[in-house]
Amino acid sequence: MGQTGDDGKVLFAASVHDFFRQILSIAIENQRASVQQATELYLANLLGGFVQTESLLFRDENGILHQRPLALLLKDALDAEETVARARLLRRLGDTSLFVSGMFGECLNRSVVDVDYYIEMGGRAYDALGEVAARRGVERSLWDELSEKFSQLVEVLNEVAERTLLNSDTGLVRLYEKWMKTGSARVGVMLREQGVPAIVGVPRGRFVQ
Repeated sequence: MGQTGDDGKVLFAASVHDFFRQILSIAIENQRASVQQATELYLANLLGGFVQTESLLFRDENGILHQRPLALLLKDALDAEETVARARLLRRLGDTSLFVSGMFGECLNRSVVDVDYYIEMGGRAYDALGEVAARRGVERSLWDELSEKFSQLVEVLNEVAERTLLNSDTGLVRLYEKWMKTGSARVGVMLREQGVPAIVGVPRGRFVQ
């Protein structure tokens, strides 16, 4: 991931973390999201960690990768007898919910399980993590903020997902199609910044989102 040079080759950022950190800073400012530095750093690490699809999956006893449903992740966490195991599973639930709803929200609109379900499950998971941290005498402000501002952070990651499309012609086409479908003012601004013509006003019959 990175910017495209004059020779058409992709110039990769120094690291995936730095790449996402830069885009996150822009999205957080644009969304007027007031978050602590620890939360911004956590989000950058989260995005970097989920770059590989396998991070969203688990491997069964036969070595086969699967995506575990959120409800079962929650059940696993609640059934865990050890506090460390429960915290690990709650964090996986929260992180998965945030990443999927933020980066792939459009796909969820065509799914049986919608974005609101992911937001509810993710917010509950981070809230429970805060409770675990408090019982262990550990600082809980990060988990509290992730829980309380979950919906807003989903919007931040929505913009991050859109901005990652700016680095290729194919991505720009997808953004243009999204603008034509939704009339998103945010996407319209991004396209104008990239010099895409005919981005004036809102597509006829569409609503700004």
